[in-house]
Amino acid sequence: MDLVFKASDLKKLFENPNYDGGYAPGIVKAFRKRVNFIQSALDQRDIRAIRGNRLEKLKGRGDEHSIRLNDQWRLILTFETAKDGAKQAVLHGIEDYH
Repeated sequence: MDLVFKASDLKKLFENPNYDGGYAPGIVKAFRKRVNFIQSALDQRDIRAIRGNRLEKLKGRGDEHSIRLNDQWRLILTFETAKDGAKQAVLHGIEDYH
């Protein structure tokens, strides 16, 4: 699945191993692990199949979904289909849910 980063700091967090974006090391590690998994997935069903991802559709937020990074932090994303038919995961941000 193709990745689209809505925030440049998310792309930097994923690509630069020395950048932590102000997040705790555990959050950074979980973020990179989840994004690598999303990138290797063929579509949303592959992500949903792994229960540990806890992919959830967010109520009242359109097509936004979340994946848990830990008990407190969530990766917010949407799923789209590009004009060429490729599946895309659009990463919007990391949010504190507590």
